[in-house]
Parts: sequence; structure tokens; C-alpha cells
Amino acid sequence: MRKRNLKIFNPRLIPAIFVFLIFLSNCSTIPLIGRKQLLLIPESELVSMGLTNYRGFLDTVPLSTNQTQSQMLEKVGTDLTTAVEQYLIENGLEKRLKNYDWEFALVYYDVPNAWCMPGGKICFYTGILPYTIDANGMAVVMGHEIGHAIARHGNERMTQQLLMVAGGTALSVFMVNEPETTQNVFMSVYSVGAQVGMLLPYSRKHEYEADKLGLIIMAMAGYNPEAAVEFWTRMSEMGGTKPPEFLSTHPSDEKRIANMQKCLPEAMEYYNKYNK
Repeated sequence: MRKRNLKIFNPRLIPAIFVFLIFLSNCSTIPLIGRKQLLLIPESELVSMGLTNYRGFLDTVPLSTNQTQSQMLEKVGTDLTTAVEQYLIENGLEKRLKNYDWEFALVYYDVPNAWCMPGGKICFYTGILPYTIDANGMAVVMGHEIGHAIARHGNERMTQQLLMVAGGTALSVFMVNEPETTQNVFMSVYSVGAQVGMLLPYSRKHEYEADKLGLIIMAMAGYNPEAAVEFWTRMSEMGGTKPPEFLSTHPSDEKRIANMQKCLPEAMEYYNKYNK
């Protein structure tokens, strides 16, 4: 009788299987995008660190004294966050923004920039207002930043960086035992206070996702998503050196506009649905 060759399990596969199981148990799906992502950082930790850095940044720069512009920012922000929260609740995804407490600050800084911290702390610089022009333009930028927040892009990229730093150590253990390193990684992802107080550039994939989410979110809130193409056209015509938020690691203006135009039909469906 011919003996069967028994296949012996290769122990070298254990790390790969372990990583795969971690991915399955911590896998999350981005709303309205559908992409799976690995999130290993407790969102409450990021919210706490985000609040600290947001407050610290506001201690170093003056708030705008233009009440009209500040009130417009507050209204646009409230409209968009209310719309996206309603959508998430209706679709059983309200946990996506647990611990979030939205705030909108307009600071006097002559640089075209805006960013959002974990926890929903959003900051606009007065330098971007000549390009947003009106509430629709402001909603383009606001929607983009909210898109990064609900997609948890910051958690995703911090997870990736901490996994490289921690090696085989469980992240929960590493974060407790290495708070300084964890803070440094956070600051490498959210470098508010450095240079002009910008966030380090997201990947192009994250940028395209935030663009699409932003179009849909502003459409849900009653703002015309077609304004996004107009805004980015104005940005592409900006003279001089591009500001840090729009470094070459981001999609080119032409590709970004082309991608938005592809997303516009879907965004307009939400606009027509929510604004009958």
C-alpha cells in the first residue's frame, strides 16, 4: 500500500496567519466608499491627543475677528456634520463617530489651508477664504475634512506606523509602555504646530476618498457639489509656490478635478434626494 505524504504545517506561516486574524478582527469598512481598512488604535486615544494638540495650536495663533466669516464657517460646519451624523445613524454606523464633538475655528493665518483633528476639531485658515469665496466653496473644503474624519484615515495611517515601530509587541501594550514614542508617531501623522500648522499629507488614495466623501456630505447638507470643481480650478490657478497642504504627494489639480467630475453624478443623486 502506498503511503500518503502528510503535509506538515509550516511554522513560518504563523506570523502571517496571526496578522491575518488581527486584520479580520479589527477590519472596518469606510462608509460610502466600501474599502476595508485596519484600525488598531482606540479612537478615544486619538480623540484625546487630537483635542490636546488642537487646543495647543489655538493658543499659538489668533482667531479671526471677522464675525461674518466665522459665523458662515460655523453654519456650514454644523450643516455638514448634522447631515453626515444623520446618515450614519440611519445606516447603523453611529459608532463611527463615537466621542466626536465637532468644533470649527477660523484662525488668522495667511495660508490656504484647513485640517481636521480626531474628535472633529476643524480649523480653517483665513488664507483659504479667497478661494472658497462663498458658503458652497467653504462646504467643499469642510466636506473634505469631515470625509477624512469619518473615514478614520488618521487612525489607519497611525496604525500602519505604530505596527512598524512596535514590531511584535501588541499595540495596546506598546502604547502604555511607550507613551513618548506613541506621541511622536501621532505628531508625525498630525504635525499641527510644525511649520504652518499643517497635517502631513495623506496618501493619494485617502485624498481621493475624502474628495468623494466630501462631495456626498455637502450634497446631503444641501450644498451644490458642483462647486468643488470650481474651487479646485481656482486653486489650480494659484500663483507662486503651492502651500504645504497641496504638495506633490497629493493628486495633481488636473487629476483631482477629473476624479471629482467622475464622482459628481453620484453626489448629485444625494443632492436631489436630500433636497427635494
